[in-house]
Amino acid sequence: MNWKALDFEQITARELYLILRARSAVFVVEQSHVHLDPDGRDETSLHVFAVDDISRPMPVMAYARLHEGSAGPAEAGVVMVDKILTSPLRRGDGTAAALIARVLAAAGERWPGRGVRLLAPVSLRGFYEAFGFRKDQGPFVERGVRLIGLIRKSRHNGRPSQDAGEPDFVDTVEEV
Repeated sequence: MNWKALDFEQITARELYLILRARSAVFVVEQSHVHLDPDGRDETSLHVFAVDDISRPMPVMAYARLHEGSAGPAEAGVVMVDKILTSPLRRGDGTAAALIARVLAAAGERWPGRGVRLLAPVSLRGFYEAFGFRKDQGPFVERGVRLIGLIRKSRHNGRPSQDAGEPDFVDTVEEV
């Protein structure tokens, strides 16, 4: 797999087509979320993705979009991560974990000292907590899916205060 972290202007026409195709395959077709996927944020976002054999019809193996938060107090001063996906061909093989590690590295490089926030299905809470995310919102239902808001607080201007796998704060146990 070839990993990339590109601004919109750096993405080739073919890469953009393949990204939009992958997003539609997962969010519109697989998850039955009928919506206008190109929502106006792509042009101001950083796109982190992995491609395999770009000559194939569906070569995007993993993808996430990062942008500065702007929609209300929960997003102020943080990096928002959305459109997170892993190809059905790569689920359960560590690709999702590699994607989140690359997302966190890209966010730390582009926006040092900022927290990272995302929305995720309740069932993925443990996965994201392994990367230092903690629940800060929800659960709530959106499009028939129970979601929670998760945030990973800044690691003191991008410098981890402990080992990368250990959170630098303590969370209490909470039933969802």
